[in-house]
Amino acid sequence: MPTPENFDQLLQEFGSASFSAEPDSWNVGTDAPSPPDANETHRYEFGVPVQTEDAFLRLPSAVVSSWCSDANPAGFLVNQATKCIRSVSVEGCESIPALSMLFYINSSILAVPKSSQMVNITVQSIAVQSLHGTRTLLSSSDVLRLPRILDELCINAVLGVSYHITYTDTGEIIEAAAAFVLGAIKREAHSIQQSFEISFTQANTEPVPLSGNPGYVVGLPVRAGFLPKGSGITQSTKRLGQLTVVQSVSNQDCLAARGARAPVLFGYNMVSGCKLRITAAMECQPLAQTLLDMLKGQSFPEFVASFGNSQAQNVLDWVPITHLHISEQSSCQIPVSLGIEVKWTKYGSLANPQARIVNVTATITSTTLEQLPSGKERTIAVTSSVVFTDISSPAEPGYKAWPTINIKLPFDFFYPFV
Repeated sequence: MPTPENFDQLLQEFGSASFSAEPDSWNVGTDAPSPPDANETHRYEFGVPVQTEDAFLRLPSAVVSSWCSDANPAGFLVNQATKCIRSVSVEGCESIPALSMLFYINSSILAVPKSSQMVNITVQSIAVQSLHGTRTLLSSSDVLRLPRILDELCINAVLGVSYHITYTDTGEIIEAAAAFVLGAIKREAHSIQQSFEISFTQANTEPVPLSGNPGYVVGLPVRAGFLPKGSGITQSTKRLGQLTVVQSVSNQDCLAARGARAPVLFGYNMVSGCKLRITAAMECQPLAQTLLDMLKGQSFPEFVASFGNSQAQNVLDWVPITHLHISEQSSCQIPVSLGIEVKWTKYGSLANPQARIVNVTATITSTTLEQLPSGKERTIAVTSSVVFTDISSPAEPGYKAWPTINIKLPFDFFYPFV
Protein backbone atom coordinates (compact mmCIF):
# COMPACT_ATOMS: atom_id res chain seq x y z
CA MET A 1 0.00 0.00 0.00
CA PRO A 2 1.63 3.30 -1.03
CA THR A 3 2.29 5.74 1.79
CA PRO A 4 4.12 9.09 1.87
CA GLU A 5 7.11 7.27 3.37
CA ASN A 6 7.49 4.47 0.78
CA PHE A 7 6.16 6.23 -2.33
CA ASP A 8 9.60 7.15 -3.71
CA GLN A 9 10.84 3.60 -3.23
CA LEU A 10 7.80 2.10 -4.98
CA LEU A 11 8.10 4.62 -7.82
CA GLN A 12 11.73 3.66 -8.35
CA GLU A 13 10.91 -0.05 -8.38
CA PHE A 14 7.66 -0.07 -10.40
CA GLY A 15 7.61 3.30 -12.17
CA SER A 16 9.46 2.25 -15.30
CA ALA A 17 7.82 1.40 -18.62
CA SER A 18 7.65 -2.28 -17.68
CA PHE A 19 8.39 -4.44 -14.68
CA SER A 20 8.08 -8.08 -13.76
CA ALA A 21 4.87 -8.84 -11.91
CA GLU A 22 5.32 -12.60 -12.11
CA PRO A 23 7.10 -15.01 -9.77
CA ASP A 24 10.09 -16.92 -11.09
CA SER A 25 8.01 -20.03 -11.69
CA TRP A 26 4.33 -20.67 -12.18
CA ASN A 27 4.06 -23.85 -10.16
CA VAL A 28 0.71 -24.50 -8.56
CA GLY A 29 2.38 -24.74 -5.17
CA THR A 30 3.83 -21.22 -5.36
CA ASP A 31 2.26 -17.97 -4.29
CA ALA A 32 0.50 -17.54 -7.63
CA PRO A 33 -3.14 -16.53 -7.28
CA SER A 34 -5.29 -19.57 -6.60
CA PRO A 35 -8.97 -19.63 -7.48
CA PRO A 36 -11.34 -19.58 -4.52
CA ASP A 37 -12.74 -22.97 -3.63
CA ALA A 38 -11.03 -24.55 -6.64
CA ASN A 39 -9.27 -27.09 -4.44
CA GLU A 40 -12.56 -28.34 -3.05
CA THR A 41 -14.60 -28.56 -6.28
CA HIS A 42 -14.48 -31.08 -9.09
CA ARG A 43 -16.04 -28.83 -11.71
CA TYR A 44 -15.41 -25.36 -13.02
CA GLU A 45 -17.68 -22.63 -11.73
CA PHE A 46 -18.32 -19.19 -13.16
CA GLY A 47 -15.34 -16.87 -12.80
CA VAL A 48 -12.90 -19.50 -11.50
CA PRO A 49 -9.54 -19.24 -13.32
CA VAL A 50 -9.01 -21.94 -15.93
CA GLN A 51 -6.21 -24.11 -14.58
CA THR A 52 -3.33 -25.58 -16.53
CA GLU A 53 -0.72 -28.15 -15.58
CA ASP A 54 1.67 -25.45 -14.36
CA ALA A 55 -0.66 -22.62 -13.19
CA PHE A 56 -3.58 -21.12 -15.09
CA LEU A 57 -4.47 -20.11 -18.63
CA ARG A 58 -2.91 -16.71 -19.21
CA LEU A 59 -4.83 -13.94 -20.93
CA PRO A 60 -2.37 -11.02 -21.12
CA SER A 61 -3.95 -7.65 -20.48
CA ALA A 62 -3.17 -4.11 -19.41
CA VAL A 63 -3.42 -4.16 -15.61
CA VAL A 64 -1.65 -1.11 -14.16
CA SER A 65 -0.80 0.72 -17.38
CA SER A 66 -1.15 -0.04 -21.08
CA TRP A 67 1.74 -2.52 -20.93
CA CYS A 68 0.98 -6.23 -21.09
CA SER A 69 0.88 -8.26 -17.91
CA ASP A 70 0.92 -12.06 -18.27
CA ALA A 71 -0.39 -12.57 -14.73
CA ASN A 72 -4.04 -12.13 -15.73
CA PRO A 73 -5.91 -15.48 -15.54
CA ALA A 74 -8.76 -16.38 -17.87
CA GLY A 75 -11.99 -16.89 -15.88
CA PHE A 76 -14.31 -19.77 -16.72
CA LEU A 77 -17.35 -18.62 -18.78
CA VAL A 78 -16.03 -15.04 -18.74
CA ASN A 79 -15.73 -13.88 -22.35
CA GLN A 80 -12.98 -11.28 -22.57
CA ALA A 81 -11.23 -9.18 -25.18
CA THR A 82 -8.09 -7.28 -24.20
CA LYS A 83 -5.39 -5.19 -25.86
CA CYS A 84 -2.03 -4.18 -24.44
CA ILE A 85 1.41 -2.89 -25.45
CA ARG A 86 4.50 -5.11 -25.23
CA SER A 87 8.07 -3.90 -25.32
CA VAL A 88 10.09 -5.68 -28.03
CA SER A 89 13.40 -5.50 -29.88
CA VAL A 90 14.11 -7.08 -33.25
CA GLU A 91 17.54 -8.35 -32.14
CA GLY A 92 16.06 -10.34 -29.27
CA CYS A 93 12.64 -11.24 -30.65
CA GLU A 94 13.54 -14.93 -30.91
CA SER A 95 14.08 -15.06 -27.14
CA ILE A 96 10.93 -13.16 -26.09
CA PRO A 97 8.43 -15.87 -24.97
CA ALA A 98 5.32 -13.72 -25.48
CA LEU A 99 6.09 -13.41 -29.22
CA SER A 100 6.12 -17.18 -29.76
CA MET A 101 3.10 -19.42 -30.41
CA LEU A 102 4.50 -21.98 -27.97
CA PHE A 103 3.99 -19.56 -25.08
CA TYR A 104 0.21 -19.84 -25.51
CA ILE A 105 -0.24 -23.54 -26.32
CA ASN A 106 2.59 -25.38 -24.54
CA SER A 107 0.56 -25.91 -21.32
CA SER A 108 -2.37 -28.31 -21.25
CA ILE A 109 -5.62 -27.28 -19.57
CA LEU A 110 -7.06 -29.30 -16.69
CA ALA A 111 -10.46 -30.72 -17.66
CA VAL A 112 -11.69 -30.01 -14.12
CA PRO A 113 -9.80 -28.34 -11.24
CA LYS A 114 -7.20 -30.47 -9.46
CA SER A 115 -7.54 -33.39 -11.88
CA SER A 116 -5.04 -35.40 -13.89
CA GLN A 117 -7.11 -35.26 -17.08
CA MET A 118 -5.49 -32.87 -19.55
CA VAL A 119 -6.91 -31.07 -22.57
CA ASN A 120 -4.35 -29.96 -25.13
CA ILE A 121 -4.66 -26.57 -26.80
CA THR A 122 -4.81 -27.10 -30.54
CA VAL A 123 -4.05 -24.54 -33.22
CA GLN A 124 -7.31 -23.65 -34.93
CA SER A 125 -5.97 -21.24 -37.55
CA ILE A 126 -2.99 -19.03 -38.36
CA ALA A 127 -3.34 -15.70 -40.15
CA VAL A 128 -0.31 -13.69 -41.32
CA GLN A 129 -0.58 -9.90 -41.22
CA SER A 130 1.55 -7.84 -43.55
CA LEU A 131 3.19 -4.54 -42.70
CA HIS A 132 0.32 -2.80 -44.47
CA GLY A 133 -2.31 -4.49 -42.27
CA THR A 134 -3.71 -7.02 -44.73
CA ARG A 135 -4.17 -10.57 -43.45
CA THR A 136 -3.76 -13.90 -45.22
CA LEU A 137 -5.12 -17.13 -43.76
CA LEU A 138 -2.68 -20.00 -44.06
CA SER A 139 -4.00 -23.20 -45.58
CA SER A 140 -2.38 -25.38 -42.93
CA SER A 141 -2.02 -24.79 -39.22
CA ASP A 142 -0.11 -27.97 -38.42
CA VAL A 143 3.33 -26.34 -38.61
CA LEU A 144 4.29 -23.94 -35.85
CA ARG A 145 5.81 -20.69 -37.04
CA LEU A 146 8.31 -19.43 -34.51
CA PRO A 147 9.65 -15.85 -34.54
CA ARG A 148 12.93 -15.32 -36.40
CA ILE A 149 14.95 -12.49 -37.86
CA LEU A 150 14.82 -11.96 -41.62
CA ASP A 151 16.12 -8.88 -43.45
CA GLU A 152 16.09 -6.64 -40.36
CA LEU A 153 12.55 -7.80 -39.60
CA CYS A 154 11.21 -10.06 -36.88
CA ILE A 155 8.68 -12.26 -38.65
CA ASN A 156 6.13 -14.71 -37.21
CA ALA A 157 5.68 -12.61 -34.09
CA VAL A 158 2.37 -13.14 -32.28
CA LEU A 159 0.13 -10.10 -32.67
CA GLY A 160 -3.13 -11.68 -31.49
CA VAL A 161 -4.50 -14.84 -29.89
CA SER A 162 -8.14 -15.97 -29.73
CA TYR A 163 -8.96 -18.86 -27.41
CA HIS A 164 -12.10 -20.93 -27.89
CA ILE A 165 -13.06 -23.23 -25.01
CA THR A 166 -15.73 -25.95 -25.28
CA TYR A 167 -17.28 -27.21 -22.04
CA THR A 168 -20.09 -29.49 -20.89
CA ASP A 169 -23.10 -28.73 -18.72
CA THR A 170 -21.27 -30.37 -15.80
CA GLY A 171 -18.51 -27.73 -15.83
CA GLU A 172 -15.88 -29.85 -17.60
CA ILE A 173 -13.63 -28.53 -20.36
CA ILE A 174 -13.43 -30.96 -23.28
CA GLU A 175 -11.78 -28.92 -26.05
CA ALA A 176 -9.50 -25.91 -26.35
CA ALA A 177 -8.32 -24.19 -29.51
CA ALA A 178 -6.34 -21.06 -30.31
CA ALA A 179 -6.38 -18.88 -33.43
CA PHE A 180 -3.24 -16.82 -34.03
CA VAL A 181 -2.41 -13.66 -35.92
CA LEU A 182 1.27 -13.42 -36.80
CA GLY A 183 3.06 -10.38 -38.15
CA ALA A 184 6.39 -8.71 -38.74
CA ILE A 185 8.16 -6.14 -36.54
CA LYS A 186 10.40 -3.46 -37.98
CA ARG A 187 13.81 -2.76 -36.50
CA GLU A 188 12.86 0.80 -35.49
CA ALA A 189 9.80 -0.43 -33.55
CA HIS A 190 10.31 -0.65 -29.79
CA SER A 191 6.81 -1.90 -28.92
CA ILE A 192 3.84 -3.63 -30.50
CA GLN A 193 0.15 -3.90 -29.66
CA GLN A 194 -1.18 -7.36 -28.97
CA SER A 195 -4.84 -8.40 -28.77
CA PHE A 196 -6.26 -11.38 -26.88
CA GLU A 197 -9.73 -12.91 -26.78
CA ILE A 198 -11.38 -15.88 -25.12
CA SER A 199 -14.87 -17.32 -25.66
CA PHE A 200 -16.75 -20.30 -24.23
CA THR A 201 -19.27 -22.59 -25.94
CA GLN A 202 -21.31 -25.33 -24.32
CA ALA A 203 -21.20 -28.65 -26.13
CA ASN A 204 -24.28 -30.40 -27.51
CA THR A 205 -26.65 -27.46 -27.07
CA GLU A 206 -29.55 -26.47 -29.25
CA PRO A 207 -30.71 -22.88 -29.71
CA VAL A 208 -33.62 -21.91 -27.49
CA PRO A 209 -36.64 -21.11 -29.71
CA LEU A 210 -38.02 -17.59 -29.51
CA SER A 211 -41.64 -16.62 -28.92
CA GLY A 212 -41.68 -13.38 -30.90
CA ASN A 213 -39.37 -10.73 -32.24
CA PRO A 214 -39.37 -8.62 -30.21
CA GLY A 215 -42.83 -8.85 -28.63
CA TYR A 216 -44.65 -12.05 -27.74
CA VAL A 217 -46.88 -13.69 -30.34
CA VAL A 218 -50.24 -15.01 -29.14
CA GLY A 219 -50.17 -18.79 -28.95
CA LEU A 220 -46.41 -19.20 -28.49
CA PRO A 221 -45.03 -20.46 -25.14
CA VAL A 222 -43.90 -18.03 -22.45
CA ARG A 223 -40.12 -18.23 -22.13
CA ALA A 224 -38.76 -18.81 -18.64
CA GLY A 225 -35.55 -19.85 -16.93
CA PHE A 226 -33.30 -19.74 -13.89
CA LEU A 227 -30.55 -17.39 -12.76
CA PRO A 228 -27.51 -19.26 -11.42
CA LYS A 229 -25.17 -17.27 -9.22
CA GLY A 230 -22.89 -15.01 -11.22
CA SER A 231 -24.11 -15.86 -14.72
CA GLY A 232 -26.92 -15.16 -17.18
CA ILE A 233 -30.33 -16.76 -17.47
CA THR A 234 -30.31 -20.52 -18.01
CA GLN A 235 -33.08 -21.88 -20.24
CA SER A 236 -34.14 -25.32 -21.27
CA THR A 237 -34.31 -25.95 -25.00
CA LYS A 238 -37.51 -27.95 -24.41
CA ARG A 239 -40.82 -26.15 -23.96
CA LEU A 240 -41.81 -28.48 -21.09
CA GLY A 241 -38.66 -27.45 -19.25
CA GLN A 242 -39.84 -23.86 -18.87
CA LEU A 243 -43.15 -22.41 -17.58
CA THR A 244 -45.76 -25.21 -17.51
CA VAL A 245 -48.96 -26.24 -15.70
CA VAL A 246 -50.63 -29.55 -14.97
CA GLN A 247 -52.20 -31.08 -18.04
CA SER A 248 -55.67 -32.57 -17.62
CA VAL A 249 -55.87 -36.29 -18.30
CA SER A 250 -58.83 -38.42 -19.30
CA ASN A 251 -59.16 -40.34 -16.02
CA GLN A 252 -58.70 -37.12 -13.93
CA ASP A 253 -56.38 -38.95 -11.53
CA CYS A 254 -53.76 -36.59 -10.07
CA LEU A 255 -51.25 -39.37 -9.53
CA ALA A 256 -51.50 -40.30 -13.21
CA ALA A 257 -51.24 -36.64 -14.25
CA ARG A 258 -48.17 -35.95 -12.17
CA GLY A 259 -45.82 -36.15 -15.16
CA ALA A 260 -48.16 -34.62 -17.75
CA ARG A 261 -47.40 -30.93 -18.28
CA ALA A 262 -48.61 -28.31 -20.75
CA PRO A 263 -46.66 -25.16 -21.66
CA VAL A 264 -48.16 -21.78 -20.79
CA LEU A 265 -49.07 -20.13 -24.11
CA PHE A 266 -49.02 -16.35 -24.30
CA GLY A 267 -52.48 -14.81 -24.42
CA TYR A 268 -54.31 -18.08 -23.69
CA ASN A 269 -56.17 -18.27 -20.38
CA MET A 270 -56.02 -21.86 -19.19
CA VAL A 271 -57.69 -23.99 -16.51
CA SER A 272 -56.66 -27.57 -15.87
CA GLY A 273 -56.97 -29.94 -12.98
CA CYS A 274 -57.40 -33.38 -11.58
CA LYS A 275 -58.89 -35.20 -8.63
CA LEU A 276 -57.09 -36.84 -5.74
CA ARG A 277 -58.56 -39.53 -3.53
CA ILE A 278 -57.46 -39.14 0.09
CA THR A 279 -57.66 -41.95 2.60
CA ALA A 280 -57.29 -41.93 6.38
CA ALA A 281 -53.85 -43.59 6.12
CA MET A 282 -52.28 -40.68 4.24
CA GLU A 283 -49.97 -38.44 6.25
CA CYS A 284 -50.20 -34.68 5.95
CA GLN A 285 -46.61 -33.59 5.18
CA PRO A 286 -45.78 -36.18 2.48
CA LEU A 287 -49.13 -35.52 0.83
CA ALA A 288 -48.60 -31.75 0.87
CA GLN A 289 -45.15 -32.10 -0.69
CA THR A 290 -46.49 -34.46 -3.37
CA LEU A 291 -49.23 -32.02 -4.34
CA LEU A 292 -46.83 -29.07 -4.39
CA ASP A 293 -44.40 -30.94 -6.66
CA MET A 294 -47.28 -31.89 -8.94
CA LEU A 295 -48.56 -28.30 -9.21
CA LYS A 296 -45.15 -26.71 -9.80
CA GLY A 297 -43.61 -29.50 -11.84
CA GLN A 298 -40.11 -30.82 -11.62
CA SER A 299 -38.50 -27.37 -11.58
CA PHE A 300 -40.53 -24.19 -11.40
CA PRO A 301 -38.67 -21.30 -13.11
CA GLU A 302 -37.49 -18.13 -11.38
CA PHE A 303 -37.68 -15.62 -14.24
CA VAL A 304 -39.83 -14.96 -17.30
CA ALA A 305 -38.63 -13.18 -20.43
CA SER A 306 -40.21 -9.76 -20.81
CA PHE A 307 -39.99 -10.00 -24.61
CA GLY A 308 -40.26 -12.96 -26.91
CA ASN A 309 -36.63 -12.52 -27.99
CA SER A 310 -35.01 -11.51 -24.67
CA GLN A 311 -31.39 -12.62 -24.60
CA ALA A 312 -30.18 -14.85 -21.76
CA GLN A 313 -27.19 -12.60 -20.99
CA ASN A 314 -29.41 -9.51 -20.54
CA VAL A 315 -30.73 -10.28 -17.07
CA LEU A 316 -32.55 -6.93 -16.84
CA ASP A 317 -34.80 -8.05 -19.70
CA TRP A 318 -36.21 -10.82 -17.51
CA VAL A 319 -39.03 -10.48 -14.98
CA PRO A 320 -38.77 -12.30 -11.61
CA ILE A 321 -41.74 -14.47 -10.67
CA THR A 322 -43.46 -13.33 -7.47
CA HIS A 323 -44.68 -16.16 -5.23
CA LEU A 324 -47.73 -15.81 -2.96
CA HIS A 325 -49.19 -18.33 -0.52
CA ILE A 326 -52.80 -18.27 0.67
CA SER A 327 -53.57 -20.65 3.51
CA GLU A 328 -55.67 -21.06 6.61
CA GLN A 329 -54.46 -21.25 10.18
CA SER A 330 -54.41 -24.96 10.95
CA SER A 331 -52.00 -27.76 11.68
CA CYS A 332 -52.32 -29.53 8.32
CA GLN A 333 -52.35 -27.52 5.09
CA ILE A 334 -52.24 -29.07 1.62
CA PRO A 335 -51.93 -27.06 -1.62
CA VAL A 336 -54.93 -27.47 -3.90
CA SER A 337 -54.44 -24.83 -6.61
CA LEU A 338 -51.78 -22.89 -8.48
CA GLY A 339 -52.82 -19.61 -10.09
CA ILE A 340 -50.47 -17.81 -12.47
CA GLU A 341 -51.30 -14.24 -13.43
CA VAL A 342 -49.31 -12.69 -16.26
CA LYS A 343 -49.61 -8.94 -16.65
CA TRP A 344 -48.52 -7.56 -19.98
CA THR A 345 -48.63 -4.30 -21.84
CA LYS A 346 -48.39 -3.02 -25.38
CA TYR A 347 -44.96 -1.55 -26.11
CA GLY A 348 -43.85 0.56 -29.03
CA SER A 349 -45.77 2.44 -31.68
CA LEU A 350 -49.54 2.48 -32.14
CA ALA A 351 -49.14 1.13 -35.67
CA ASN A 352 -47.24 -1.99 -34.57
CA PRO A 353 -47.48 -2.54 -30.78
CA GLN A 354 -45.37 -5.30 -29.23
CA ALA A 355 -46.51 -7.47 -26.31
CA ARG A 356 -44.27 -7.16 -23.27
CA ILE A 357 -44.62 -9.02 -19.95
CA VAL A 358 -44.17 -6.74 -16.94
CA ASN A 359 -45.24 -8.90 -13.98
CA VAL A 360 -45.80 -12.58 -13.19
CA THR A 361 -47.40 -13.79 -9.96
CA ALA A 362 -47.71 -17.44 -8.92
CA THR A 363 -50.22 -18.00 -6.10
CA ILE A 364 -50.44 -21.26 -4.17
CA THR A 365 -53.74 -21.75 -2.34
CA SER A 366 -53.85 -24.30 0.48
CA THR A 367 -56.75 -25.78 2.38
CA THR A 368 -57.12 -27.61 5.66
CA LEU A 369 -56.93 -31.39 5.56
CA GLU A 370 -59.16 -32.80 8.23
CA GLN A 371 -58.45 -36.15 9.75
CA LEU A 372 -60.70 -38.81 8.23
CA PRO A 373 -62.19 -41.67 10.21
CA SER A 374 -60.65 -45.07 9.61
CA GLY A 375 -61.86 -46.62 6.38
CA LYS A 376 -63.27 -43.38 4.99
CA GLU A 377 -62.18 -41.65 1.78
CA ARG A 378 -62.42 -38.13 0.41
CA THR A 379 -61.91 -36.70 -3.06
CA ILE A 380 -60.47 -33.21 -3.53
CA ALA A 381 -60.02 -31.17 -6.71
CA VAL A 382 -56.57 -29.85 -7.60
CA THR A 383 -56.50 -27.08 -10.21
CA SER A 384 -54.04 -24.94 -12.15
CA SER A 385 -54.99 -21.74 -13.91
CA VAL A 386 -53.30 -19.11 -16.04
CA VAL A 387 -54.72 -15.62 -16.60
CA PHE A 388 -53.27 -12.97 -18.92
CA THR A 389 -54.16 -9.40 -18.01
CA ASP A 390 -53.62 -6.47 -20.36
CA ILE A 391 -52.64 -3.45 -18.27
CA SER A 392 -51.85 -1.16 -21.19
CA SER A 393 -52.97 2.41 -20.82
CA PRO A 394 -55.58 3.33 -23.45
CA ALA A 395 -54.11 5.14 -26.39
CA GLU A 396 -55.52 8.63 -26.76
CA PRO A 397 -55.04 10.74 -29.88
CA GLY A 398 -53.09 13.89 -29.29
CA TYR A 399 -53.27 17.18 -31.13
CA LYS A 400 -50.89 20.04 -31.35
CA ALA A 401 -52.05 23.35 -29.88
CA TRP A 402 -54.23 25.45 -32.15
CA PRO A 403 -52.35 28.42 -33.63
CA THR A 404 -53.03 31.73 -31.97
CA ILE A 405 -54.09 34.68 -34.11
CA ASN A 406 -52.02 37.77 -33.53
CA ILE A 407 -53.23 40.53 -35.87
CA LYS A 408 -51.22 43.71 -36.21
CA LEU A 409 -52.39 46.39 -38.64
CA PRO A 410 -50.04 48.99 -40.10
CA PHE A 411 -50.26 52.37 -38.37
CA ASP A 412 -51.69 54.06 -41.51
CA PHE A 413 -54.25 51.34 -42.30
CA PHE A 414 -57.27 53.73 -41.92
CA TYR A 415 -55.60 56.67 -43.69
CA PRO A 416 -57.11 59.08 -44.90
CA PHE A 417 -60.27 58.32 -42.91
CA VAL A 418 -58.65 58.71 -39.54
